[in-house]
Amino acid sequence: MAGHSKWANIQHRKGRQDAKRSKLFSKLSKEITVAAKMGAPDPAFNPRLRLAIANAKGVSMPKDNIERAVKKASDADGANYEEIRYEGFAQEGVGIIVEALTDNRNRTASEVRSTFTKNGGNLGETGTVSFSFDRVGQIEYKAENIGEEDMLEAAIDAGAMDVTSSEETHEIITAAEDLAEVAKALEEKFGEAANTALIWKPQNMIEVKGEKAEKILKLIDALDDLDDVQNVYANLDLSDEEMAKLAG
Repeated sequence: MAGHSKWANIQHRKGRQDAKRSKLFSKLSKEITVAAKMGAPDPAFNPRLRLAIANAKGVSMPKDNIERAVKKASDADGANYEEIRYEGFAQEGVGIIVEALTDNRNRTASEVRSTFTKNGGNLGETGTVSFSFDRVGQIEYKAENIGEEDMLEAAIDAGAMDVTSSEETHEIITAAEDLAEVAKALEEKFGEAANTALIWKPQNMIEVKGEKAEKILKLIDALDDLDDVQNVYANLDLSDEEMAKLAG
């Protein structure tokens, strides 16, 4: 089960380079508000809200920001967000899944479609990409204070499907329905995770090099920068050379 996950490593390194703090806090706040609005405002009785708040704490989001996001869910004049998934393709047949939370479906669809087109991609129909991804739970821990064998053993005992470790992180993959239970078991042993979420994990990767890889990354970045977009997933496998550039 243990090993190096290039896909996960790309996500981590790219995230550190591209994500601006205010942008990240905005996305987390929106997720907290939506979670609180869809269920109970108390995280003890709302698993989605509990995960959203844990993720916000994982990136040191201020307590006041978290409380405002929860309170916003009960505002009578607050926006009603809709969850929408878009699927499309970049160069070389790389599949991309975009998750959005929006209060204006037409605006978001137009922005996503335009971004694909401007960056050499094509927006497809729902289902054209997701069939080649698995909907799974992902739990991430920083590796600095947790040994690989300790994490592997704990994750197996908790019911995880897979564990991949690098020098920086441990990535635990669970069945979607087991995410909350596994996350709780690991939290009792290691404390709060750096991130816990339902994700789209590629079944197979497509390796791309050179200028084409750069263009695909530009498309991913442009989609991620859209205000309504929460998450972007792709089955892009960068070569070691491109990984080195990204790490730099």
